[in-house]
Amino acid sequence: MRHSRRSSILIATALLAGCGFHLQGRVVLPASLAAVRIEAIDPQSEFVHDLRAALLASGTHLDDEGDAGDVAVLHITEDTTDYRLTYTVKLSVSHGAKELMPTEMHELSREYTFDETTMLAKQRERDTLVAALAAELADVTMRRLATL
Repeated sequence: MRHSRRSSILIATALLAGCGFHLQGRVVLPASLAAVRIEAIDPQSEFVHDLRAALLASGTHLDDEGDAGDVAVLHITEDTTDYRLTYTVKLSVSHGAKELMPTEMHELSREYTFDETTMLAKQRERDTLVAALAAELADVTMRRLATL
């Protein structure tokens, strides 16, 4: 019984590895993104936080000081939400004098209803939705960076 269970686990592992399965959040990035500095208009935003975590999970070294010579710079020039619960980011990537990715805009939105009588619950719902949108945009960005 124990032998067949071990065999089943090995077969499942081999099948997952063979089909290209990767743990979520783990994106294989090109060598030019081995070290990245994030320059963001709001370095404390949900999106930047999620993007930093995704880059670290992918094995990228984050250069916060900006003194390393061979570092790609990810420029986040817009990082906003609005009352309709639309999350928008604009970003570009450069490595030295070379532009790896021109400015792109990514935008996600969710439906959100507002009721003044349930303001506290609605604020909590809004915060949860913003966090989910930021995480999804970080995933979109990581997939885009993997294509560079």
